[in-house]
Formats: sequence, structure tokens, C-alpha cells
Amino acid sequence: MLSTRFIHRHAQTMLALFASFMLIGTSQAGFDEGIEYMSIKQPVATRNPDKVEVVEMFWYGCPHCYSFEPKLEKWKKSLPDNVELIRVPAIFPGRPAWELHARAYYTAELLGVLDKIHAPFFDAIHRKRQNLNSKAALAEFFEKYGVNKNDFNQTMDSFGVQMKVTRAADLTRRYGIGGVPTLVVNGRYQTHGSLTNGQAGMLNVVDFLIKKESAKPLACHRHCGFLLYKGIRAASR
Repeated sequence: MLSTRFIHRHAQTMLALFASFMLIGTSQAGFDEGIEYMSIKQPVATRNPDKVEVVEMFWYGCPHCYSFEPKLEKWKKSLPDNVELIRVPAIFPGRPAWELHARAYYTAELLGVLDKIHAPFFDAIHRKRQNLNSKAALAEFFEKYGVNKNDFNQTMDSFGVQMKVTRAADLTRRYGIGGVPTLVVNGRYQTHGSLTNGQAGMLNVVDFLIKKESAKPLACHRHCGFLLYKGIRAASR
């Protein structure tokens, strides 16, 4: 038979555990839905349900995205293992330059040179003032980073790139974004600098949303309650 002392001791342990998860869920108070971040009306499924997914919607031609890039790269290095950052080039109807740059992004990805050209692409447009709004100009740009023009053209026109571009346009629509850069957390929430009084604030809000999605206090309460039940049964045998 279980002693009162055993039940009391383990109940205290589980209550302390519950309290710790509640603290995680309510930490960084002051960020409110509808003010610093918005809920996405129809949540979008993520690639990996075992990770918290952060999507940056961006455009190479956007000066705000350019200034945000070093901040995002620095922030990315501090992410925990359960968080995945994914970049998606935004595509709005009637903006051909956005689709062209999205094609260039996915062409670089499929050719395995995305890490080499991503930052230089931004620099070429915003620092060097190069016009990269044509397929020919992009082919010349890629050639500087070891990509043969024929390989570039074939990949850019490929079915694989078209599928990714179609997906990017679909996500732009389903996330309901109105501009870039916008950060989307787990397909459920979005935030941007206009809501957070600047780009640094945007990352603070995303940190809050990551903790919110990571903690899942209600699910954890159920799991912890089950563990307590198992522990008491095992001790009573």
C-alpha cells in the first residue's frame, strides 16, 4: 500500500513541474495577439511537426529585408535544436520582379550554391546598385559564382523550380502577409516590424512565440499527469 508520505512527496514534485511549464508559457509578458503579432486565420501545416518552424518571407529587392538580413543571421545562430528557420521568397500577383527573384532563389538552391549567392545577391542590388531584373542579368550574376549559363537557364526553367515558385506564391497568399520582411511562426502566427516598433522587436516577439509553441503547457500537463499515475502504480506493486 502507498504511504501518505510517498503520495505527498510526488504530488509536490509534479505540482512544481506544472508550475514551471506555466511560467514558460507566460514568460515575456507584454506581447499580445492583435498588437505585436497576428494569428493566421487558417493555420498552415509545417514541414516537420517535431520542430517549431519560423519562416521568413522576403524579397531580394526590399531594402528592409536587406537591413534585416544580418540581424536574422545573428539570431539564427542562437536558435535551439527544436527550431528551424526557413526562408521563402514572397510572390505577390502582378509583381514580376518578385517572381523572377524567387526563381533565382530556388535555382540557387537546386544548384547547391544558395549559401554562396544569398548575401551577395542582396549586396549586388542594394550596395552595388546592379539591375538584376532580367533572366540574362541573373545568368551573368550566377556565372560569377561558378554556375554555367546553360545550367542556370535549364534549372531556372525546370519543373522543380516551378513547383517551388508555385508553393511560395501559395504560402504568400495563405499566410495573409501584406509586406516583407514578415516572420511566420509554426504556420499559426505572423509578425513584422510595423507591429513591433522595428526589426529588433520583431525578433523578440518571435522568441516569445517560439516559447509559446515549444511549451504546449496543456499537453505537457496531460503527459506529466500520466507519468505521475504510472509512478504511483509502479510503487504500489
